[in-house]
Amino acid sequence: MQQNHKALWDNCLHLIKQNVTEQTYRTWFEPIVFESYNDSEKTLLVQVPSPYIYEYLEQYYVRLMGWALAKSFNTNVKLTYRLVTDKEHRLTQDVESEPSADIESMQPTTRGNKAPTVLDAVVPQELDSQLDVKKTFDNFIEGDSNKLPRTVGLSIAEHPGKSTFNPFFIFGPSGCGKTHLINAIGVHCKKTYPKKRVLYVSARLFQIQYTDAVRQNTTNDFINFYQSLDVLIVDDIQEWASSPRTLDTFFHIFDHLFRLGKQIILASDRPPVDLDGVKDRLLTRFTCGLIAELEKPNLQLCIDILNSKCRRDGLKIPADVIHYIAQTANGSVRDLEGVVNQLLAFSIVYNSNVDMRLAERIIKRAVKVDNHPLTIDDILERVCQHYGVSQQHVFSKSRKRELVQVRQVSMYLAQKFTKMPASRIGQLIGGRDHSTVLHSCQAVEQRLKIDKAFVDELSSIERSFKLKQ
Repeated sequence: MQQNHKALWDNCLHLIKQNVTEQTYRTWFEPIVFESYNDSEKTLLVQVPSPYIYEYLEQYYVRLMGWALAKSFNTNVKLTYRLVTDKEHRLTQDVESEPSADIESMQPTTRGNKAPTVLDAVVPQELDSQLDVKKTFDNFIEGDSNKLPRTVGLSIAEHPGKSTFNPFFIFGPSGCGKTHLINAIGVHCKKTYPKKRVLYVSARLFQIQYTDAVRQNTTNDFINFYQSLDVLIVDDIQEWASSPRTLDTFFHIFDHLFRLGKQIILASDRPPVDLDGVKDRLLTRFTCGLIAELEKPNLQLCIDILNSKCRRDGLKIPADVIHYIAQTANGSVRDLEGVVNQLLAFSIVYNSNVDMRLAERIIKRAVKVDNHPLTIDDILERVCQHYGVSQQHVFSKSRKRELVQVRQVSMYLAQKFTKMPASRIGQLIGGRDHSTVLHSCQAVEQRLKIDKAFVDELSSIERSFKLKQ
């Protein structure tokens, strides 16, 4: 008798197979093992290899399974799962399926002669990767703040899904280049492997697509489409923090792709541990690959980015103007590019050269400058960058002329732009006493009276401070 019930179960699987993709069937239904059937209670017991598969079947295929069981057994069948909770110790747990409404009225899922939609993944279709082809590794300028993410990203693009960097989770503040980097990975991967299904999607668009799929009762098509990808790139995933249903759905997509060795790349403005509202089961998956931080670019990288953009756009900007823009753009790549674009527009429309006066006008309107007061560290960093020396050398006991000048300028600017007493300034700049600070300030003031080049030099350093007073 059980043999007959096994045959009915096999027929049930046959009906299910006709209504899902081959990939979906292999992933979710092939692992199910027939255990027994209780004729008096009309209860079917099947074994599934993990609680996760049970959760997925119950969330997305309970109506399909109920319909197939009713058709095959010619009666409403109560389904019970035997979950393998510990393979090593052979521990299992029996869980009853939740009854699904409208099983009898359900019809097989077919599209007839209708054209397949973009989310229909029964037969993989040509896919628009939604990548910005202008954002490549060639114009993603490398610096200290992005060297690790850029290097790993290039490695992933050349060998997607083959490294231990899966998933690749990138985080950093707005404007640091996250979107550029993840696009560059996708563009390079698609160029190297044209047949791979690569998709870039913003978290917001993913959520809109999911909401539409729920409303139109096409959730399975939505999930099947995303599960058919080879490389999935999702930007700004922090936007899902207050959307538990979207996160649950992404969890199943993530797990499926991860188990099949497909590459997943995620970008956020914060690290995984700071993603409020995300369940631990998803956070642990985010952190099992590589987490890389993109920091705001430092002054030198900002200068390199500006010079690169000027070369591409055919715009000539004096070095002192480049330096000024780099100092005042708050380490935002977007702000840097925005300022250059506006300078380009002004130079074309008015047929004029780009100078400091024009740059100051653009910066004032285009860049929001931080309002916090200057610190000794801010002043030291900028003075050292200007003269090309390290703070370690400034703090040393060396009496080399160039280092003495850097100390004196730093002390003078610290007294001018901060409210600290001379003793505190001296302590923070190499452990000098207050008399050294006073002497340094007097020396700088005397030189400013007689050395015009020195006046211009200090004006260049101070220019970025003025908006912060």
